[in-house]
Amino acid sequence: MLTSQGRLGALDRAALILLIIGGLNWALVGAFQLNLVTVLFGPSSTLSRIVYILIGVAAGYAIYLLARGSARRS
Repeated sequence: MLTSQGRLGALDRAALILLIIGGLNWALVGAFQLNLVTVLFGPSSTLSRIVYILIGVAAGYAIYLLARGSARRS
């Protein structure tokens, strides 16, 4: 969430970075059939699964932020 100065908090920044990584990875998969997470950490490795889980959690947090922002505007 934004601080009173309009800056992103640490959790917001981490979620945004993870969403960018996930989005870029999906762009690479779609354009070049290249899964960078799999290339870096191996297919079905524990580290790959952790990265995917963190990106999913970040997406869930982003949904929460959107819902909370919509509720504040109403």
